Amino acid sequence: MGMTYFRRFRMELSLCDFDADWDRDALTSSGYTLVGFEEGLIREHAQAKYQSFRHEMDSDVFPCLGRRDGCLRLMREIASRTTFVPGATWLVRYQDRRGGRTMPVATIQGIEQDGWGAIQNLGVIPEHRGRGLGRLLMQRAAAGFRAAGLEKMNLEVTTANTQALRLYEKIGFRRSKVVYKACEIAGV
Repeated sequence: MGMTYFRRFRMELSLCDFDADWDRDALTSSGYTLVGFEEGLIREHAQAKYQSFRHEMDSDVFPCLGRRDGCLRLMREIASRTTFVPGATWLVRYQDRRGGRTMPVATIQGIEQDGWGAIQNLGVIPEHRGRGLGRLLMQRAAAGFRAAGLEKMNLEVTTANTQALRLYEKIGFRRSKVVYKACEIAGV
């Protein structure tokens, strides 16, 4: 095991200027359903989180994201915080037209932190990326933060995650500072 540091950007967005409108019909006609937070959905959020991050760099930065039990524990911990914002926490399910099976494919969670809406995780499983689900989840989280009386939101992203960076910048997030996350990595 060796120590390595991951460079991350803290990114910020004013909710005053953010457009949180979304097209519900386009979502459902594609087989997707957007579901607001309920306690009974914690396992589905954890499943979507695990499937989204298990083969990604973020599971090196945050090892719990690379394990099913770690994602479940993390999801329970987020939802139990006094600063948890249920209105900023959403799940996307997909119904396979051929088999009729419904499965969780994307998740986002939000908390209030020092007067900011703070995104904890935004994850979309690889087979469902590039379909606007990340943008949709961010719009719903922003609306939830606004409803909770917050005027700005932030998140952290590993700088090497260029796909996520492009999405966040396209939405309107601006880089505010660089932070480093120390991690022990096998083989480093």
